Amino acid sequence: MMFLAAQSPGTAAPARGAPLSDLITLTVVFAVAGLLLLAVSVGHRKKRVPWLSNIGDFAEKVSGLPAWAAVPQAVGAVSLITAAFGFYWDVSWHIDRGRDPGALANPAHWFIIVGLAGIALAGILSVILGDEEATGSSIRFGRDWNVPVGGLLLSICGLIALAGFPLDDVWHRLFGQDVTLWGPTHIQMIGGASLATLALWVLAVEGQRAARAAGRPVDAKAMLPIHISLAGAFLIGMSTLQAEFDFGVPQFNQLFQPAMIMLAAGIALVAARIRLGKGGALGAVAFFLVFRGGLALLIGPILGRTLLHFPLYIAEAVLIELVALRIPARRRPLNLGLVSGIGIGTVGLAAEWGWTHVFMPLPWHASLLPLGAVWGFVGGVAGGIIGALIGRALSPPAEDFLVVRQRLPRPAAAAVVVAVLAVLALPLTSTVHPYRADLAMDPPLGIPGGRVHVTLHMHPTDAAQGAQWFNVTAWQGARTGNGGLVIKDLHEISPGVYQTDGTVPVFGEWKALIRLHKGRSLMAVPIYLPADPAIPAQQVPPWPNVTRPFVREKSILQREAVGGSQWLQRPAYAVLGALALVWVGSLGWGLRRLERAVPPDVRRGGRDVTPTPQPERQPVGAGRP
Repeated sequence: MMFLAAQSPGTAAPARGAPLSDLITLTVVFAVAGLLLLAVSVGHRKKRVPWLSNIGDFAEKVSGLPAWAAVPQAVGAVSLITAAFGFYWDVSWHIDRGRDPGALANPAHWFIIVGLAGIALAGILSVILGDEEATGSSIRFGRDWNVPVGGLLLSICGLIALAGFPLDDVWHRLFGQDVTLWGPTHIQMIGGASLATLALWVLAVEGQRAARAAGRPVDAKAMLPIHISLAGAFLIGMSTLQAEFDFGVPQFNQLFQPAMIMLAAGIALVAARIRLGKGGALGAVAFFLVFRGGLALLIGPILGRTLLHFPLYIAEAVLIELVALRIPARRRPLNLGLVSGIGIGTVGLAAEWGWTHVFMPLPWHASLLPLGAVWGFVGGVAGGIIGALIGRALSPPAEDFLVVRQRLPRPAAAAVVVAVLAVLALPLTSTVHPYRADLAMDPPLGIPGGRVHVTLHMHPTDAAQGAQWFNVTAWQGARTGNGGLVIKDLHEISPGVYQTDGTVPVFGEWKALIRLHKGRSLMAVPIYLPADPAIPAQQVPPWPNVTRPFVREKSILQREAVGGSQWLQRPAYAVLGALALVWVGSLGWGLRRLERAVPPDVRRGGRDVTPTPQPERQPVGAGRP
């Protein structure tokens, strides 16, 4: 009888860059689009393209916001939804099906390209639609050209993210395909799109202020759904890098998951509560759950891919709302952020811990303690303070009051930066222990159905004790049809002997392996790997009885990541770090500019002066004779 594992010669998809035909097509499309955009931009500034002005006037009439805010809000919202759908669909596609035959062969890539291009376009439109009316935060580009800072930030985020697509192909050609969410060019695209949500929020605040300064204030009730959706989008953006954990195939230390969830909750939800007022954090979570729940249904049951999971965030939002009942969000935002962060990093962490056992594919166990609690607490506190700074910048002044800055001492600011860097950098290193496992497959060779029960005897017998996860994972096997990811827990049936609670596939293009995460170690044993001539890599057969050592997990999960020099990889990661500094620095500068600008409605008061900041909120013009 034929050996089932040998029936597939391996995928024919390239293991490095995309086919030249795809690159030529994309280059031509983007070149033509860029030239058209340049022509429209120049024509509009010279008042030779009336149709763009007409679109802006229509958007301003409908929304009440200036054209430079209204048009980008519409374009940016559609683009972010498109990019988010494409991103999560693409991740599930690679988990279930493996590599692509080409950049244009994966339908999810089209949504990503269109979405990222749309985000960049939204920012550029905001820049070119800037008019002669200056605001407190706008940047003067010419005599009658004032550019909103939100539009500039949106352009930076969108263009950097869009540039990641061609750079991704360069990376693949140098180092092979890195089938991980956290590859440098992948982070470039994801990070740019994620932070664009905050840039779009800044732009909405600028537009609302400018409309009020012009004597055409936008109805607060009409703007409320926009701000809630932007706050929810910001929470979605802060959660994107958790996707490997959400799908159940993380390639990094589990400490990252509680840290990232707490950071996201603190940053986005505290900012939402300060900007939106009572119920703001709950509104942002509601938007998040509806959107991510809809994506999970669409990508999983409807499109037939692996189910997308997500954190709950409800407990964190409730905590923030309760804290805000005692600490005025506008008057003492940093106090609110600190106390909320403590609650998020303790009670919120406990709630998410329980949620992982209800819904997440890899629940948190006691083995994650005590570091998991420490990482989550630090992430919650740091996120709460960062969220307070963001919310303070986005907040509007009250009718007759100026929101005064609550100063963050420089040592405290430095401590927040160090804390964020620590929780995100320290778990990056991993080790491998000299463990081995005796494997037994039943039925032998997976005949006749191509699936086996796995039994293994660990050496030493306590090697898996205290593991964060210990399972058999099979993935990338469904080139057609539904599914493509199988995770089976290993249960101890006698000292050092473990068995799966079901069968796993060992045929065709499936890749099956034992995964062990213990402390800082991320290790794996291959059960079955198909031959892959594009790498090239030989087949690892599922012999009925075999002893194999544990190896570095990445060497199996990222078989294609071969070639290139470490001396080339390090500068690439340095460039990514520089881009991260550009993102954070530009957003910090933009938020500070937005916050320091004298609110237009204050300037319109009877006494045309700039109020002097006081320790507390004071009536505009207080202290004048």
